Parts: sequence; structure tokens; C-alpha cells
Amino acid sequence: MTQAAEGDERQAPGADPGRDSAPRRTYLAAERTYLAWMRTGLTSIGIALAVGRLIPALIDASQTAFAVLGIGYGLLGVFLIVYAAVNARRIRQALEEDRPLPGDWAAILTITVGALVLAAVTMVMLVAEV
Repeated sequence: MTQAAEGDERQAPGADPGRDSAPRRTYLAAERTYLAWMRTGLTSIGIALAVGRLIPALIDASQTAFAVLGIGYGLLGVFLIVYAAVNARRIRQALEEDRPLPGDWAAILTITVGALVLAAVTMVMLVAEV
């Protein structure tokens, strides 16, 4: 057997040619989605600190109004982190039980509307320099 032909027959370490890797790929994709939700939640908490403390100091504006807005971003971040954990558990159970993956349109709509409202209020407050 030539070296080139030998290389064609090699498989990744631990690969089982008779085993379907689709469930593993699906689980890993769900794990990446969980981590993305976590990063987004942590980012929202970082934005809460910036909006609630940093912006008022930079533009000499009302700290109370920006603190309330910062609390909104903080609550969004906490919601995202909790949702990430709950959704990851639901997806893992569905994969283990070979059921269809759960969808959660209500949570996605809530997050989207909440983020849009916070963004709009932030822009208005920055322009108005409350």
C-alpha cells in the first residue's frame, strides 16, 4: 500500500466508522448556543455598568435616570443568563430522550422587545442629555 493510499484510510482519533456523529454535533452546537447566550448576558451586565455609572459622569447628566436605565440592562443580562441555563437543560433533555428540540418563541420575542426598548431609551437619553 502506498503512503498516499494509507493516508486516505486514516480516521480521526476515536472515530467509530459505524457510529453516527450527528447527535454529538447537535450537542456541541447546543453547547455553543448556551455559551453565546451567556456571553450576551454578561455583555448586557457590562453595558448596565457603563450606562448606569460611566455615561452620566462623562456627559454630566442625571445619575438617577441613567441608573434606572442601567438597572434595565442589568435585568436583561440576568434574564439572559437564567434563560441560557434553563434552555440548555431543556435541550440536553430533549437530545437524551431523542425528542425534537424545544423552541421558545415567547422568550425570544421578550428579549428582542426588551433590548429594542432599552436601546431606544438609551439613544433618546443620550441625545436629550437628561
